[in-house]
Parts: sequence; structure tokens; C-alpha cells
Amino acid sequence: MEDQKNRLLAGVVIPDADVVRLAWEFAEARCEPYLFNHVVRSWLFATSIASIQNVEHDREVLAIGALLHDVTLNMSFRGPRRFEVEAADIAREFAIDAGLEPRRVQLVWDCVALNSTPSIGLYKEAEVSLCTAGICLDVVGLGYERVRAVEMKAITTAFPRLDLKKRMTKCFCHMAEAAPLTTYDNFLRDFGLRYVDGYSPPSSVDFVMNTPFES
Repeated sequence: MEDQKNRLLAGVVIPDADVVRLAWEFAEARCEPYLFNHVVRSWLFATSIASIQNVEHDREVLAIGALLHDVTLNMSFRGPRRFEVEAADIAREFAIDAGLEPRRVQLVWDCVALNSTPSIGLYKEAEVSLCTAGICLDVVGLGYERVRAVEMKAITTAFPRLDLKKRMTKCFCHMAEAAPLTTYDNFLRDFGLRYVDGYSPPSSVDFVMNTPFES
């Protein structure tokens, strides 16, 4: 069961649980400082949104999903699958090792795998929806107005952005260059098309038209 003890982080009430501390350490060891700050802000924003909207959820699952959602977002990434799926498998193993029951493990996997697909993630279980919302708020400003200015200031001061836009763009472009097959059906495609010379993704139209059926 979820530890009910709490503590404050950048003015946000979070669970004071061993599994959350382990997830924090796991993410911090694998993420560059700008990226670590991003995953922490995403978690705090998600937690704030849950409080504002009075959404019941598994706070430990949300913490693990948000903190581990970008553990494969780095300049060494080579696939073979899209980075969200690679990260989701890592997060699943972490959750299993931490002793989470199968349903909670699956929720962690979904939080991570769907973190950059809001057209699906926002309509999943509360933990997945909140995780997606917090991440999208930090990356593209989705729902920015929902968080009070004083809370926004506290979170971004405690965990500054450290040139996130430029650093993430560089990483996304690396992925489009080094592992293009992992980028054709997600948002990385847009970065490849705009910034990467020679990037030429296939068309879904061709996939449909070139199937080995007569009609």
C-alpha cells in the first residue's frame, strides 16, 4: 500500500515514501541536470493538477512514472524501439524490483510509454492522465494557466529549466539522425523534418497503398 506520510517539495505536498526516494535516485543517476529538473517539475506539476482538480490517484505510481519517463532521452540513444517504450521497460523493471503489484507496474509502464502521446495518455487512468498532463505542461505549456503563479514560481525556481528548449532539441535531432526508425510515428518526426538534413520519413499512405492485397 502507498505510504501515507507526506513532505513538501517546492511547496507541493508529495509522498514521503522509500520507493519515491529510490525513483528519484534512479532518475538522477541517469538524467543530465536539465533533464532531471524536467522530470521533477513534470511530477510536481502533475501532483499540483491532481490537487487542483481533486483527482484521486496512486501517488507513488505517479511519482515513479513521472520521474522515470525520460531515462532514455540522451545522446547515446540508438533504439531499437522508440525511446518512450525503451524507458517504459526500464521503469517496469524498477517497479517490479520495488515490489509493486502487477496492476501498479502496468500503470507505471503506461505512464512512461504514453508520456509524449497526449491524444491517448490524457484519456487513460488517472495516474497516466496526470503524468501526461504534467509532462505536457512542462514541455509545451499545456494547461499552464491551471497552476497558480506562486506555485509555478516555486517549482521553476527550485528546479530551473537550464535551457531545456535548446537541450531537448539537440537530443531530439540526435535521435532522428542516429535512430530514425524510432521517430517516424511520434513527435520526433517533426524535429527531424525541420532540423535534420536528409531526414525522409515514410508515408502512412504508402504503407496502406503498398499492402499485398488487391483492394
